[in-house]
Amino acid sequence: MRVSALPTGVVMLAVALLALLAWDLSHLDLWAMRQVGDAGGFVMREAWVTRVLIHEGGRLVSYVTMGFIVLINLAPRLLPALSRQERRWWLVTTLVCLGVISLMKRFSLTSCPWDLTEFGGAAQYVSHWVLGARDGGGGHCFPSGHASAAFSYLAGGWALARAYPRAARVWLLTFLLLGVVYGVGQMLRGAHYPSHTMWTAWICWAVTLVAAHVGPWRLRRPVMG
Repeated sequence: MRVSALPTGVVMLAVALLALLAWDLSHLDLWAMRQVGDAGGFVMREAWVTRVLIHEGGRLVSYVTMGFIVLINLAPRLLPALSRQERRWWLVTTLVCLGVISLMKRFSLTSCPWDLTEFGGAAQYVSHWVLGARDGGGGHCFPSGHASAAFSYLAGGWALARAYPRAARVWLLTFLLLGVVYGVGQMLRGAHYPSHTMWTAWICWAVTLVAAHVGPWRLRRPVMG
């Protein structure tokens, strides 16, 4: 198949993957963490802005958003122009994104930055690409679960695009920005490397794009690419 015949979203996804792999190869994760932490740990770990507003507040936003998606499936008149298939696709795809990230974290041996010895912990830095290697920490830190509280909801942009194109753009921009904010907040706390957030975004984007084009749940007109 010619590249020109591929959906634009697939090409963009591939380019983003190459950029993300380049980041991983550059070892910029540790450099970034050293800018916000030292042997004494991370000064923003328990700050109100990062722990309460961004971390705990982000969870609340996620719960409310999921409640809204469930509600529009139970009460279609809230968004009457959406088809039944679009509403169901939105819910199922969001749940799959959340589930994939959660499952990956469950089996990940990668520990959080605040677990490293150079930041006051007991673990040694081991790339998340070194599969099966324990780093001496608690593990279960890759990819970023908190960032998935935003990026898992990107499916709303595709679900809304046909009937509510303006709302679809606002939805996408809102959750992209929230994902960045969550990622920065967790980095400042020492909870995640930048790549953990980037991979969460990429995985949720990939799942959403595949769901829009493939399988019995696919959207009839995946206009977002």
